[in-house]
Amino acid sequence: MNEPGNSTDLFVNHRNALVDYAAPITGCRAEAEEVVQEAWVRFSQAERDHLAQPLAYLYRIVRNLSLDLVRRAGNVQRQEDADDLLAELPASTPSPEQQLCQQDELRLIAEALARLPERTRIAFEMHRLGGYTLQQIAAHLGISIGLAHQLVRTALSHCAASLDDGAC
Repeated sequence: MNEPGNSTDLFVNHRNALVDYAAPITGCRAEAEEVVQEAWVRFSQAERDHLAQPLAYLYRIVRNLSLDLVRRAGNVQRQEDADDLLAELPASTPSPEQQLCQQDELRLIAEALARLPERTRIAFEMHRLGGYTLQQIAAHLGISIGLAHQLVRTALSHCAASLDDGAC
């Protein structure tokens, strides 16, 4: 039996993918957002106790509402097979190969940062990871803004070179 929290989690976890699914049908991302909201209202009010695949049911609601919207607007674009459309959409989660590649890239960047002089690494981390301005970095390190910019740029180039050397 689906608890209200589970259906809410299902919607929240798949909301972006549902909008991505509806957008090509409606031809407008804003309309797709509205369709997904309407689908959630209908899905949350539906009798879901005996649904074997609630996510598939939610996708079906989104598809039907999207097609209804297009028909009402007079811009019917025939979709021979909605499954083909879904298959063409980019995956919302990376493949295992992509995950391994991303983990490898993170390792390479961490190693590259560890090889940098401390001041350069601090400037880079403050700017790119901490969101600090060059002025704030310069004040923190007691250097000029130009030197802070140069340190960040040097670190960025160093990380990019490390990624190029060990690219997946």
